[in-house]
Amino acid sequence: MNKYESIFIISTLLEDEKIQEIIGTVKNLIESSGQLEKVDEWGKKRLAYEVNDQKEGYYVLMHFSAEPEFPTELERIYKITEGILKYLIVRREDK
Repeated sequence: MNKYESIFIISTLLEDEKIQEIIGTVKNLIESSGQLEKVDEWGKKRLAYEVNDQKEGYYVLMHFSAEPEFPTELERIYKITEGILKYLIVRREDK
């Protein structure tokens, strides 16, 4: 299993319950296919540039371990989940 980190930005136009629902969905997906190590909710932050005419986003960072095929599935889920503005998945190296 490889170690990964993923950061995603959720639209702040959604209600708080919907934001937490999206975070829960991603958590459950990671836990079902790998090991979730850490969830760090940064909260509402100003975006560096406007995305879909929005100036703010709700940032969430997750560290997890999973098989090499899993990030492709996670990316697919990010793309089809309404409310996720941007995402990034990177492999972490052990030090």
